[in-house]
Amino acid sequence: MISLETKRVIIAVLSFFLLAALLIVGYIEGKKHVPGTKAAIVVSDENAQCVECHSQQSNATTAVAQWKESQHAIKGVGCLECHTADEGDIDAFTHYTHTIATIVSPKDCSRCHKKEFAEFQRSHHAQAGKILGSLDNVLAEVVEGHTGMHGNAVATSGCKQCHGSAVEFVRDDEGNVMKDRNGIVMIDPETWPNTGIGRVNPDGSLGSCAACHNRHYFSVAQAREPDDCGKCHLGPDHPQYEIYRESKHGINFIAHKDEMNLDAKPWVVGKDYISAPTCATCHISATPNQPVTHDVGERISWTLRPPISEKVDAKAIKVGKETMPWEKRRENMQDVCFQCHSKQFVQNFYTQYDDLVNMYNNKFGIPATDLMKKLKAANLITADIPFDDKIEWTYFYLWHHEGRRARMGASMMGPDYTQWHGMYEVADRFYTEFVPEIKELIEEGRRHGKAAGASQVEKLLDEVLGSEYHKWYLGKLSPAEKAARAKQMAEFKKRYAGD
Repeated sequence: MISLETKRVIIAVLSFFLLAALLIVGYIEGKKHVPGTKAAIVVSDENAQCVECHSQQSNATTAVAQWKESQHAIKGVGCLECHTADEGDIDAFTHYTHTIATIVSPKDCSRCHKKEFAEFQRSHHAQAGKILGSLDNVLAEVVEGHTGMHGNAVATSGCKQCHGSAVEFVRDDEGNVMKDRNGIVMIDPETWPNTGIGRVNPDGSLGSCAACHNRHYFSVAQAREPDDCGKCHLGPDHPQYEIYRESKHGINFIAHKDEMNLDAKPWVVGKDYISAPTCATCHISATPNQPVTHDVGERISWTLRPPISEKVDAKAIKVGKETMPWEKRRENMQDVCFQCHSKQFVQNFYTQYDDLVNMYNNKFGIPATDLMKKLKAANLITADIPFDDKIEWTYFYLWHHEGRRARMGASMMGPDYTQWHGMYEVADRFYTEFVPEIKELIEEGRRHGKAAGASQVEKLLDEVLGSEYHKWYLGKLSPAEKAARAKQMAEFKKRYAGD
């Protein structure tokens, strides 16, 4: 009979081997720790000095604590690997025995993440800072704000936080970059801080990796969250986040988030998770047939931003620039769709999507844009000062707010944004504001000696309203169409007569 002491020894030995086995399995899987326990971090002697000192400073303890929870810490990527600068860097300063960069840029991240850096630099995200010359920025800097008082306050605290700024430095009268009493270079507060996706950094690189991978966790799980994209992609003019939440995709994500394995690596749709796609799934993350990409345009076939939508490669083709054809981009996106949906489902969806975009273009986008151009050419509105004429606001709402919402709603299966927040409001704006305002400008032009220009605008307006798209507005529906509408209305009233 085995003694109690012997049993204890056997149990202890078995427990030891079980723990050893778990450690080996964890190491093989790349976890390097027993599930349920905290992973060990790797800290070099030099980084240990940074961690020790900054752990005692109230403004840095959170950053250190976040870093300790990151994959960077587990893999031995510490403070100096990211923050070390060359002495010639404009934002560099001496910090004890090290030369440190104030701004960690995508170029700094490229020391380890070369592929991701190259993909991002060629992406549309990286070009987001170019909004600084757009109508949006005219609104922020001139109409909403004032460039001569408190700088460009609206653009600085609004636009640039998402789009990014061209980082500038505080300089003395001779143009030299100034430093504070601690020897740290002084950055122009109108241009930093921000983590704008298209920020122009001092080293020439574009963007901020922290726009999506918030420092100092740099968590892939967080970057895969729809909320991460929702920081910028929301609101009246680009409500992709709200549209996603309305869609079946968003509903499934919310209901099954715990099954999404957001921190898995790799994270392949159809293999590592099946519950729902996120923004990252469709635009960035891997499928069984294609790898992760940090070029968000590689799966987008339409551009839904401008007054008139066009295929995403159209501008490049016009200037003779080589780019990925829109057909290939659509093929890439459809590969994502095919992981959950049948071929017919996907193809029919794209037919519906294309039809909505083309309807918007042909019925409203193109005619409204042509009429605006004609108004300027006829000198019925000013051509060089945006937003000083009422109709410029009306037109802006039509394409920049309502038109975008409709097109984006169709692209992401958001029916309410396609209809009531989209095409309904486009039609309302066009028929009850845009067209009457054009008629008023025509009459005003005639009263002020601009009869020829007014007649040109009137001719174009008559052509637009006389088209098949707008004949209902002129009361020109055919008898057959009127009869069909009357029949449908009668059936509808009969169906709900008892309500």
